[in-house]
Amino acid sequence: MNRFIKLFEPVQIGTMQLKNRIVMPPMVTNYATDDGAVTERLKAYHAARARGGVGLIIVEATYVHPGGRGFSRQLGIYTDDLIPGLRTLADTVHAHGAKIAIQLYHAGRQTSSKVTGSPIVAPSPIPWAEDQEVPRELTVEEIRALVDAFGEAARRAKEAGFDAVEVHGAHGYLINQFLSPLSNRRTDAYGGPLENRMRFPLEVVAKVREKVGPDFPVIYRLSAVEFVPGGLTVEETGVFAQRLVDAGVNAIHVSAGIYASSAMIIPPMAVPQGCHVQYAAAIREAIGARVPVIAVGRIKDPAMAERILQEGKADLVAMGRALLADPDLPRKAAEGRPDDIRKCIACNQGCIDRLFKDLDITCLCNALCGHEAEYDFPAPAAAKKTVLVVGGGPAGLEAARVAALRGHRVILYEAGEALGGQLRLATKPPHKEDMQDLENFLTTQVAKLGVTVERGRGADAGTVEAVKPDAVVVATGAIPAMPAIPGIEMDHVVPAWDVLDDKVPVGQKVLVVGGGLVGCETAEFLADRGKDVTVVEMMPDVATDVGPLTRALLLERLDRKKVRILTGAKVQGIEADGVVVEREGRVEKIGDIDNVVIAVGATPNLEFVRSLGQTGGMAFYTVGDCAKPRRIIDAIHEAFRVASQI
Repeated sequence: MNRFIKLFEPVQIGTMQLKNRIVMPPMVTNYATDDGAVTERLKAYHAARARGGVGLIIVEATYVHPGGRGFSRQLGIYTDDLIPGLRTLADTVHAHGAKIAIQLYHAGRQTSSKVTGSPIVAPSPIPWAEDQEVPRELTVEEIRALVDAFGEAARRAKEAGFDAVEVHGAHGYLINQFLSPLSNRRTDAYGGPLENRMRFPLEVVAKVREKVGPDFPVIYRLSAVEFVPGGLTVEETGVFAQRLVDAGVNAIHVSAGIYASSAMIIPPMAVPQGCHVQYAAAIREAIGARVPVIAVGRIKDPAMAERILQEGKADLVAMGRALLADPDLPRKAAEGRPDDIRKCIACNQGCIDRLFKDLDITCLCNALCGHEAEYDFPAPAAAKKTVLVVGGGPAGLEAARVAALRGHRVILYEAGEALGGQLRLATKPPHKEDMQDLENFLTTQVAKLGVTVERGRGADAGTVEAVKPDAVVVATGAIPAMPAIPGIEMDHVVPAWDVLDDKVPVGQKVLVVGGGLVGCETAEFLADRGKDVTVVEMMPDVATDVGPLTRALLLERLDRKKVRILTGAKVQGIEADGVVVEREGRVEKIGDIDNVVIAVGATPNLEFVRSLGQTGGMAFYTVGDCAKPRRIIDAIHEAFRVASQI
């Protein structure tokens, strides 16, 4: 029996009826051409989500004017030349039973002249951050031209066969910049009191409505709050939302944040699930539920989505990164298979972290994301083989899962008693509980697919001889690196992995050597247990191996928890009661230390590889950290590629 009653109830947005209340919100992919045209890759990516059962896909922020482009291969809608390609995208999604809208966007000051090829523009000459470009203030004539650009873009969307348009008035982009007192210091009719600051957004909505006619659905996305002192409040956006409904908007999509508070636009795992639902509920109340409201913000679980709808906090739920991680989430939920859903873990490694580098997006959990056009997955293998997987960490589990899905007989050996490897450790630091979802998915799928799992049994050459596999996938992971520091062999010196795994007792005063992600997370782990923690890092900054949104929140927490951080400090030696460091040309001793925790990376575990000798002509692959210590995203993706080829 399907327990997601409300989630799969039809809903109406203007004249558009949706088969369910699950929305794929707009997410920039960087899959378009340099000119912003649709590609086969973009179509295959959207086809997978439509096939998976989503009710409405809102295509990514699509720039209405070349000067409003925010990313190098972002989708465009600024010229009629792009209509044929856009029509093929709409047709692709329709062929799989979903409705499709497209988001109309102009970056304003939140881009760079390197991307646009022209000076960036905004309501006022105020950069979004001190180290960013100062935009040129738009003239009234230019404002009117941009209003027309939004209208023409909406016309193109309708001509291309889209079912609706969404006006992007959120996240600090141009329309939001006019509405916000942070970015709008104009003294003319477009600035000053809220009534004036609403003028440009409402003119855009009016022009869009004029161009698409009275019966074409128009959605408006807003940031209910900006999370910056002096920024928009939910009270102001509630008033604005009423005006939007009066202007003929058919639905309001409630998000939050601007670039200055980016962690609240794409919340990392440290931010609670459903973090913006309260704002959707507030806007819904402000407008008297006159039009449907879409909630968004770390909604990854159909049970949470159902609860939001049942409680009347929103009328639809947008599940963005959740649909990157598992395009089939809606179908699995409808079929009563929530345990088979590969849940987003809000790591941001594959999506927004890559986009901030102007790269194409993918997903840590789902290596197929963005590569749907390259693989006929999970097409059965041409010949059924016996595959031996050595190691039950993320790479080994993913290799076993993919090989089994393709019809191979898979046997997995794990030296330890528990599966998961680095995934188990990754759940230990504070605010990392979501990592458990990936471990649960992989172990559950391996069991369901009939993989033979041998726990507590390390493999060697004898194992290979006994199993006689056609292919061996080595995924034995890595071991902690212990550098040649004088004194490192002393009993009070311990690896960070052992600390996180509660394998060793730790005293009150702790010094962590290494300020990468593992070192910083271990420091927070210890601080939460009441320890007095110092982190020593030889580079100028800490946590440089983690994405900017996750890093910002992590550093805030370390500061709040009074973790001391010494950068530019190289450890010279470890003594019984302290650590000798060189910093800024001076040697000093940090004394009164109970334990020294080493967090300086890892080295490949090649014990199994060394035991083999000749492989007898069988196919042989190394994946994950045993090939080269990297991140979990690299392990998962490498394992997927290898297992897809066997």
